[in-house]
Amino acid sequence: MKKKNLYFVFLCLSLLSFDTFAQNRTYDGPNKMNTWSITGYGGITKFFGDLSQYSGFKRGDREELTGGWGLSINKQLSPIFGVQIVGYNGRLQGAKDNHLSSITNHTYSATFNSPSFVQVTLDGTMNVSRLLLGYNKLRRWKFDAHLGAGIIYYHTDVDYTNITTGVSSSFSTNTENSSKTAGKWERNGSVYTREWVVPAGFTLHYELTPRFDLGLDYTHNFVNTEKLDATVGGLSDYVKQDGIWTFAKGDSRNDAYGMLSLALTYKLGKNAVRAKGGKYDAASGRYHLRWANPQQLIPVPYNPTMEDADSIAKANMPKPVDPRLYTDTDGDGVADLFDKEPNTPAGSIVSGGGVALDIDKIIRDAIKNNLPKDECEALFSNIEFDTDKAIIRNPSKETLSKVVELLNMRTNCRIVLVGHTDARASDSYNVSLSRRRVDAAKRFLVRAGLTDPSRIIAEYYGEYRPIAENTTVEGLQSNRRVEIKILPNNSIRSTYPAGFRR
Repeated sequence: MKKKNLYFVFLCLSLLSFDTFAQNRTYDGPNKMNTWSITGYGGITKFFGDLSQYSGFKRGDREELTGGWGLSINKQLSPIFGVQIVGYNGRLQGAKDNHLSSITNHTYSATFNSPSFVQVTLDGTMNVSRLLLGYNKLRRWKFDAHLGAGIIYYHTDVDYTNITTGVSSSFSTNTENSSKTAGKWERNGSVYTREWVVPAGFTLHYELTPRFDLGLDYTHNFVNTEKLDATVGGLSDYVKQDGIWTFAKGDSRNDAYGMLSLALTYKLGKNAVRAKGGKYDAASGRYHLRWANPQQLIPVPYNPTMEDADSIAKANMPKPVDPRLYTDTDGDGVADLFDKEPNTPAGSIVSGGGVALDIDKIIRDAIKNNLPKDECEALFSNIEFDTDKAIIRNPSKETLSKVVELLNMRTNCRIVLVGHTDARASDSYNVSLSRRRVDAAKRFLVRAGLTDPSRIIAEYYGEYRPIAENTTVEGLQSNRRVEIKILPNNSIRSTYPAGFRR
């Protein structure tokens, strides 16, 4: 196929696949995909030019089997398209016998050898099998077409015999003249000529494992010179060096060479996996974009029917709220839902469960049973507070007044006020709130007539010492409290941990 026709084919395929590329762009969901890989090449080379016995792949009698190796770094942009940087290093050789030179009218036999060319190109790749056959056929096979551009550095040695005159000689492009065509590069004492090169080819890949692919690649490299074999078309006059290093165009096409090689690809990335039977599981790992179908990694959106939506709404509808949670029939501060005595008289002092308390009886019993004339024993009682408040409630005022009366009667006793909160704030805020509650109770005792305020000991713990669960309204109310402990003077011991103050 002529070079112009080959370019036309690539252009048509590119236009044909533009819409496919838009539909199969890189997966952009929560599960990432691997896109980088490295490929190593190794194979045989064949020169196509003036010093070649045959124009095709057949080798002449004096033409040797030559080879090369290469390495590429590949980036997959979509399931269809990718780019790669490719480097080749190899050898080229060719020979031609009994050729009549159009320049000197002599018959020549010549052999050239390019012992170590170096080539670097930037190529674009196109997954033709996915483009033409889709994702469900030949899942483990991939047929890539690639086209690129780059530079090649080479130098050439030529041995020739003028059969007409019988003169044999040789020469090398290892001279300053070799740089006249495009540029030069000196390596190990040799001068290398630089030229543009356009590689075009095909690669057949097979996916061995999630990490490795095995392939067969053929690349035809079009070099922008007819002097890769140091020969102008029709053979130069090697004796006079006529036409070898001039800018004049010869009568032959530019030289080229082909490389047929095995390709082993290692796919980079984390947690590499591959599809099984065309099925994808994004949770199992990362698929490589050169083999995967990103659309199958995106879950199909669920579109419920009206019946489904109605069923879901009914299943998630909250239960009706018991109206007793918002009513307090007897006005004692405890909602009817939790009030164990919902009909207590107005002004009654109640517990957290709404049970009426006889404070006078409690204090009389305490004085009678727990406070002999010569000593004080512990008397425990709590006063409760509203949420985020440090204001003494009316029922609690009566309790504290009785405490003042008791302490003024028993001067050998002290009082310990211990503040607490529920758990619905930060630790530091709750400690501060419990302290304010203790201070409020202390101020009330002093204002109510406590004769010796120095007998008051204050402690506060925030939410650290609950007496009930903080998951119910009743439990939260019970934890919002100040405990009152009446103890003998010699029994006062501070029990609060480091970080709390009295």
